[in-house]
Amino acid sequence: MILKINFELIFMKYIIVLGDGMADEPLVEYGGKTPLQMAEKPNIDALAKRGRAGQLKTVPEDMHPGSEIANMSVLGYDVHTVFEGRGVLEAASIGVTLQENDLALRCNLICIENENIKNHSAGHISNTEAYELIEFLNKKLGNEMIRFYPGVSYRHLLVIKGGKKQMNCTPPHDVPGKPFRPCLVTPENEEAAATAKLLNYLILRSQALLAEHPINIKRKEAGKDQANSIWPWSPGYKPQMPTLKELFGIEKSAVISAVDLIQGIGVYAGMDVIKVEGATGLYDTNYEGKAQATIEALKDHDLVYLHVEASDEAGHEGDVELKTKTISYLDQRIVKYLVEETEKMEEPVTIAVLPDHPTPCATKIHTRDAVPFIIYRPDETPDNTQFYDEFEVAKGSYGLLKGDEFMKALLGIGTIS
Repeated sequence: MILKINFELIFMKYIIVLGDGMADEPLVEYGGKTPLQMAEKPNIDALAKRGRAGQLKTVPEDMHPGSEIANMSVLGYDVHTVFEGRGVLEAASIGVTLQENDLALRCNLICIENENIKNHSAGHISNTEAYELIEFLNKKLGNEMIRFYPGVSYRHLLVIKGGKKQMNCTPPHDVPGKPFRPCLVTPENEEAAATAKLLNYLILRSQALLAEHPINIKRKEAGKDQANSIWPWSPGYKPQMPTLKELFGIEKSAVISAVDLIQGIGVYAGMDVIKVEGATGLYDTNYEGKAQATIEALKDHDLVYLHVEASDEAGHEGDVELKTKTISYLDQRIVKYLVEETEKMEEPVTIAVLPDHPTPCATKIHTRDAVPFIIYRPDETPDNTQFYDEFEVAKGSYGLLKGDEFMKALLGIGTIS
């Protein structure tokens, strides 16, 4: 097999707009519609009508439907080969260099109430509060073997030197409202038993330490969810990932996201990480700032990956109205600007819009279902897609894609025997 390249597309630039968790399932209480169908999104719908559509399977059936898996798949990576856990991506984002025997884990600050996991985010705790709590835990629990590193809001990093990754660790956003004890870490083999025991000790000890911390006392008095437990999960070692340049010949690319995980993928993918002031990962993020940063980045980058977390967080909260609003915000405060600005450019720009995975409001957890995507390329003949949602894209000419097929479709790369 050899690559077949559409050379007309070499001198084109690309924007991928990733609305995390946008896709959903029909909601009976809303007339069988999804948030994508209910949202006001004339600009995305116009791209769908002017472009081509399809569905993309981002999560293999034998892997957990996490954002790390799904976003790496969107970017064309063979996740079975390169995925090494979420913690290593968080480490790359915050500049922590892992050694060969370092086990890295994503470490959430969560809220436990009446022995149940109330939420995965400690009520979306602020960066300032979270930083103080993680530094406090590092002083109380950290040593030469164990180290906590602060990240953003509830998302942090735990590194254990010599730790073993063969463990079952439950993502906290998968078990809202469930008792926490049955979800504690279990080893897959005897070799990992000591690491699993250590992690469970750290979880229980953190609960005792955090319960009386002044920050949690103040949060409780203010009626806010407490950050009263850590929750480590997604263990792994330093990965071996080719860059996007090595994979697809993309000379220079950039990623824009408020989420450490996505920034970490960008680091390993060889992308420039562009941080935008006021980007929060929630519905109140700086949409305009992200859109402007994308256009600015296009001046000296070939591809920009613009990630917006807000819809996913609304899905985890089960808030249909908020999720619908975040999709409208994405349309009117980001996509509208991107379309207007790229049409002024001399160099043609291809724009793709898609989620990484569904986060249905009814279940509040990710699923493996294929996601809807559109690719708008100037001067390309459109297909019969009239608007953008989970079902209309089934009419699209791309059909059902998987693996690296989306990136190859975006870049105009094919194969011939």
